[in-house]
Amino acid sequence: MSALKKYFEGIKPHFEDGGRLHAFRSVFEGFESFLFVPNATSATGASIHDAIDSKRIMSFVVIALVPAMLFGMYNVGYQNALAAGQLAQTGFLPMLCYGFLAVLPKILVSYIVGLGIEFAWAQWKHEEIQEGFLVSGIIIPLIVPVNIPLWMLALAVAFAVIFAKEIFGGTGMNVFNVAVAARMFLFFSYPSQMTGDKVWICQHGILGLGYDLPDGFTAATPLGEIGQGIVPDASLADMVMGFIPGSIGETSVIAIAIGAVILLWTGIASWKTMLSVFVGGIVMALVFTAAGSTQTPWYEHLVLGGFCFGAVFMATDPVTSARTETGKYVYGFFVGALAIIVRVMNPGYPEGMMLAIFFGNMFAPLIDFCVVQSNISKRARRASRQ
Repeated sequence: MSALKKYFEGIKPHFEDGGRLHAFRSVFEGFESFLFVPNATSATGASIHDAIDSKRIMSFVVIALVPAMLFGMYNVGYQNALAAGQLAQTGFLPMLCYGFLAVLPKILVSYIVGLGIEFAWAQWKHEEIQEGFLVSGIIIPLIVPVNIPLWMLALAVAFAVIFAKEIFGGTGMNVFNVAVAARMFLFFSYPSQMTGDKVWICQHGILGLGYDLPDGFTAATPLGEIGQGIVPDASLADMVMGFIPGSIGETSVIAIAIGAVILLWTGIASWKTMLSVFVGGIVMALVFTAAGSTQTPWYEHLVLGGFCFGAVFMATDPVTSARTETGKYVYGFFVGALAIIVRVMNPGYPEGMMLAIFFGNMFAPLIDFCVVQSNISKRARRASRQ
């Protein structure tokens, strides 16, 4: 590592003002800050010092996403073997390798397109490259079906980075979660590739792994079956473990729970927001059950679809969620309740979680404003009585 750092220090003058590669200064600084701890310090105005920076925050989130990503890869191979009727003859490693080969291109496309735009934008604006897309770049492939065409994914990533992030000022300034924006773009632009019974199972062999399924093969998700008024065939154990069709990284509650523990233990995510999302979902599910609007138990609502993934990794986004302590409770409850409302009231959109987070992002500033104004009013009344 010392040799690599010495190499970077040797070529650094070429990228500074006056150097022959000064036009690529942002690109060089981006790679340097990613590999090494920046040695720049604040000259004035710094009153709080912390050992953690945005790069470390993003790194912890990526680490927390690894269990969901790895299980998602395995489940892609598992579902392919199950659909082909060859589950007993297919071992763990072939299924994992098959899923890895199916998911890897989506991760590469997401990062190449997203980081490419970030690098180009930074060069154009003469700014530093920000680390925010390190997380979005891995979340986006995990919240889409395995059969999504790569060109559609590339369009969604480009749209999300430009219109949900960069035009607002970049990392820390965006109103909407970038991954949610990508998912919304895909759903409303290409609904046939995001819903239905044909998009959830990877139907072709890859490099000698996996099986070619019959043309027209379909496999509905449990949420899709519920939306059609059908009782899901999957057991509760399969729902919790994740052995069901669905978006790549959203199926395993256990893998997502491991990520939640990492985020809460490191203090990256707010337990208030996370808990409130689940409370809001439970309360609204119980209300609909009592009213006879749904026969789906409340706990199945929590373990199906993107509810857990959204609650842990997306609703807790510190940039786009509520920032006041009281506001986090309100924001989380709103997101969880709205997700169940959309699921039950709109059978054509059985997921609901991404739309709920999108509207939660929209109202988060208003929630914080109301909480702050309420605190100001309370203090004013307290002062007037003294």
